[in-house]
Amino acid sequence: MSFLASIRNPDRRSVELWTWATLAANTLIVLTGGLVRLTGSGLGCPTWPKCTEDSFVPHRELGTHGVIEFGNRMMMFVVMLVAISALIAVWRWSGSSQTMRRLMLIIALGVPFQGVIGGITVLTHLNPWVVSLHLILSMGLIAATTVLLVQVRGSLTGSSTHPRLVVPTYGVMWLVVYLGTIVTGSGPHAGDVEARRNGLDPQVMSHVHAASVYLLVALTIVLVLVLRGEVRKLALVLLAVELAQGTIGFVQYFTDLPIALVAAHLVGAAALVAVATKVLLTVVSPASSSAEAPSTAPQTSAQH
Repeated sequence: MSFLASIRNPDRRSVELWTWATLAANTLIVLTGGLVRLTGSGLGCPTWPKCTEDSFVPHRELGTHGVIEFGNRMMMFVVMLVAISALIAVWRWSGSSQTMRRLMLIIALGVPFQGVIGGITVLTHLNPWVVSLHLILSMGLIAATTVLLVQVRGSLTGSSTHPRLVVPTYGVMWLVVYLGTIVTGSGPHAGDVEARRNGLDPQVMSHVHAASVYLLVALTIVLVLVLRGEVRKLALVLLAVELAQGTIGFVQYFTDLPIALVAAHLVGAAALVAVATKVLLTVVSPASSSAEAPSTAPQTSAQH
């Protein structure tokens, strides 16, 4: 199916591909945003929405930092284009539900909103608390896109057993991610040599973050032991992601935070959010989510 056909006359497969593309794009911009900070390019374009007071593009005087920061800004437009394409596909697909359409609209609107938050980080000279919010909102878009992907695929096959364990596990997962941003805000990768830190002790916050990881891993091990079938397999995947993330975290801590490992940790955080969201949906509300999923019959006609 061609690009235009996948938007104008979408079927389940094309909508699923656009949803995957949205998930990938939102993950990629987490990585590029992280590289901006890790390379000290956070103020490569010293203002916003322009790059400088008199130009939307970086001058040669801004050097590599200006190119990197401007590149990340341009990446936002790529993510927006993908999200808008996915929005059109979802809304024109006759197999979509009202929940899917509303969710995709929220995701599409969330991308430019994230751009505004990114601009505020520049205008506040990389305030670590605003930077933290910026990353958390990106993770929220990844979680929302995962929900949409699950609904489009109609892939919930689990049982609503043990929701009282899965829901707290999901909550702890978000605590782990947030504490990770706090650790970053106290550490050396400020995004610019003159950017201030949050004032917390990075060693203490690293231990607090590690303690939350221990709790998350313990809860996930319990899930693996009590769940059955496909849901248990998902819990095993979640555990594997957590262990990989924990290993990267420990190695980067004891090797003075090399850029490559910190970048891998960011991508791992996106994977953690996506897999944990899938586990939550599969365990807590399979019936309601399945009801929202489109039928398996081929659907290609537009609703509008």
